[in-house]
Amino acid sequence: MNQAILFPDREAWEADSQALCFPVQVNGMPLTCAISEESLRRRFGGGTPAFWLAQFRASRWDLEEEAEALIAVDAFDDQGWLWLP
Repeated sequence: MNQAILFPDREAWEADSQALCFPVQVNGMPLTCAISEESLRRRFGGGTPAFWLAQFRASRWDLEEEAEALIAVDAFDDQGWLWLP
């Protein structure tokens, strides 16, 4: 894992965004990664935030690797969020 990129274990469902959000620190700067409800349904099935949080935790390492690849190409949106497909 790249030491300049850290993923604290503080994932949460954000009802306003309808997404599972998880923080990342890139060179000390706090940023937000997110996976939309649509992407969660496509990836894992299910239909509840509790289910998706459990699936996220079970797949954490793979999802963090995906996020690292997107960080490397600066794939942040206009608001500074990184959305996993």
